Amino acid sequence: MEEKKKKVKVIEDVHIKNKHTDDLVDHYWGSINYVASLIKASEIKAGLILSFYGILLNFIYQGITLLLEQFPNNVLIYILLVLWFGFIVVSIYFSIRCFIPRFEAKFDKNIFFFRDVITKFGDVDEFSKTFFEISKDEDRLFHQLGHQIYIVSKIANVKFRYVHLSLRFLAASLVVLLIASIYYFVISAV
Repeated sequence: MEEKKKKVKVIEDVHIKNKHTDDLVDHYWGSINYVASLIKASEIKAGLILSFYGILLNFIYQGITLLLEQFPNNVLIYILLVLWFGFIVVSIYFSIRCFIPRFEAKFDKNIFFFRDVITKFGDVDEFSKTFFEISKDEDRLFHQLGHQIYIVSKIANVKFRYVHLSLRFLAASLVVLLIASIYYFVISAV
């Protein structure tokens, strides 16, 4: 009877350890998925900024000749338009940079990083063997997952920095456009 209780206790301990490991794996993958969703969100924001510029520039393009014909020698209008266009170019640059991936090669090889899978683990059989071995070793597995969370977080941080800069220049361009519009209406009325 005593031996049966020991076996039940060992099985319960293994189940508790496996449950904790399963929870950790879910936690790590949840973190990776969360950060990956942040990357998607930054790219959606950058795409919306670019779409906004497409619409805005279409309207401006259609009306710019009228403006320039009405005030052919007005230096302030030209300065405001050049400043506005400069802010737009910089904002578009940062929006586009959000879509251009930057990978740093200074990290250890990782079984969860797509480029490493192809370039650093040999052929498909060698990768499968390494993946299986690492998956069996909890410490190595969580080390690899932790590295991937860090790398993906760095990527998300850079992308959001570009979106933030793009939004700042968008705001600056809108302020200049507002000033130019007010100036245009003031001198048109005179």
